[in-house]
Amino acid sequence: MRIPVKERYTLGRFRTEAERILAIVEKAASVEHARQVLYAHVSEEQYQRLGIEAVSFGAVLHVVRDCARAWRSLLTARSDLRAGFSNVQALWDLSRGKSRPDLGPGFYAEMTHMVLGLEGKDDSVRSGAGEPSDALSGREAAVRRSDDLDRLWSEVEARLSRYENGLGEAARQRRAARRAGICAALGATDAQFADWRWQVAHIGRGAKDLERMAVLRPEERESIRRAARGRLPFGVTPYYAGLFDEDPDAGRDRALRAQVIPPPEYVERMLAHRKDRQCSFDFMLEHDTSPIDLITRRYPAIAILKPYNTCPQICVYCQRNWEIEEAMAPGALAAPEQLDAAIDFVARHPALREILVTGGDPLGMPDEALLGILGRLAAIPHVDVIRIGTRTPVTIPMRITPELADSLGRLREPGRRELCVVTHIEHPYEITPELVAAIDRLKRQGISVFNQFVFSFFVSRRFEAAALRMLLRRCGIDPYYTFMPKGKEETNAYRVPLARLLQEQKEEARLMPGSRRTDEPVYNVPGLGKNYLRAFQHRDLLAVMPDGARVYDFHPWEKGVTERAPYAGHDVPILEYLSRLEAIGENPDEYESIWYYY
Repeated sequence: MRIPVKERYTLGRFRTEAERILAIVEKAASVEHARQVLYAHVSEEQYQRLGIEAVSFGAVLHVVRDCARAWRSLLTARSDLRAGFSNVQALWDLSRGKSRPDLGPGFYAEMTHMVLGLEGKDDSVRSGAGEPSDALSGREAAVRRSDDLDRLWSEVEARLSRYENGLGEAARQRRAARRAGICAALGATDAQFADWRWQVAHIGRGAKDLERMAVLRPEERESIRRAARGRLPFGVTPYYAGLFDEDPDAGRDRALRAQVIPPPEYVERMLAHRKDRQCSFDFMLEHDTSPIDLITRRYPAIAILKPYNTCPQICVYCQRNWEIEEAMAPGALAAPEQLDAAIDFVARHPALREILVTGGDPLGMPDEALLGILGRLAAIPHVDVIRIGTRTPVTIPMRITPELADSLGRLREPGRRELCVVTHIEHPYEITPELVAAIDRLKRQGISVFNQFVFSFFVSRRFEAAALRMLLRRCGIDPYYTFMPKGKEETNAYRVPLARLLQEQKEEARLMPGSRRTDEPVYNVPGLGKNYLRAFQHRDLLAVMPDGARVYDFHPWEKGVTERAPYAGHDVPILEYLSRLEAIGENPDEYESIWYYY
């Protein structure tokens, strides 16, 4: 019987695994001396192992290297100061038998693996059976390599097949029945259901509305009711409700429900700060990067224009959940004088070459208003790219009418001005024939479509994100960014450790064909902008906190260009994440190498 992952890490186990390190700390004359001798020990450990096995830089050596780097980073006095916690002090106390009740299983799990990795005892990566590759050469080696790759891809496909998409026959049949039920409940014809204006007019704004269109669990119903009583933004289109399953416990639609049904802790935190939401929930510090109403600017040549402050459907973890009042709120379109001033700001700053029109969802606006704003931007000589940020292909794909696609296409002027759409598809189960048709209408006008993917807990199982990437290109959509969820307290249920995203990029996304894995993993740093996660040079590990949360110093993008302070961000404890995976039926042993991504 497998031991639950939370029960595997104790002080006793840590003392056993870290016997050598604790002995070194115990002999030190002071905490500062312990810091110095540990730093020297870590470097010597790495040096010795590289000296012994330097012929082949395999799995063991790269873990030793990465753990040594992590150790050196958190041993510095600067790290203590930046994190507000000292790992050296914790080791000093433990080496002397001092009680540290603040240290929990998450802490001991992290430190245990840092010891195992440094000492080359990690067994999370096992070498495959078969003849060593250097035993063959030429065509014989190539054939053997090809056979190995076929076997590897068979394993990948088996893992991808766990995740159903919305294009399969079974899903289509389920959803046809669901749609018929919704039309009957709402008294609609098929033609009405296919009209985006009808969809907007029948958005489910509360539990009672949504229950007419979908099966809700009792806890979901209660969470929606509490959100409605607290006047928190909530809304689901009939089309998207039709993507929910009648048997939610099957888990196929878990990610879809999580997009729109707020978890209890989200509701509690939002209600607790309802009077000061702007101050409490402006996680990205847009107040500090907004030189004028409706404009956000974090980079030299790009600005965000937010003309429309609402959406047909509300995503729970939306970056701007503190701004939006309700789905398709009346009066959400900015006042004419605000729009004039914002567009004039763009015109007066020739450095701005690219404008992202978002909100809210700008495609919630009528064609006339939308095209009027886009046309004014297109008339500015130095604006050569216009991006439209919208989730309507997912939430209300009938909004992309042939007429709208044609009008957007006419704003393109190849060689002079490009217009593209950036959408947000979160799971293969969201991809439907209607979405594919909407994207095709845009593509036939020469409009590029990109996807921004949020690597939340609900899409973070092994090869779940890879299944999405494999399908996106078939639909004419280019993977663009994979975002690490923001560290907003109210959306803790969606957060994933940075290590899991790095693991996914290396062990899963890397196996995809090149055009399917072109997205860049990033963390959007408050007040600074995107921090690129693929290279460790963009961050430092500062500490492992008592609950096991890592604290990282995220470097500003301006590093090397101008001085700007870094941002210290607290991550999600890996042990907590693995426990949540275990609770939904995943085997945490399948994720064991997560500990060695920093």
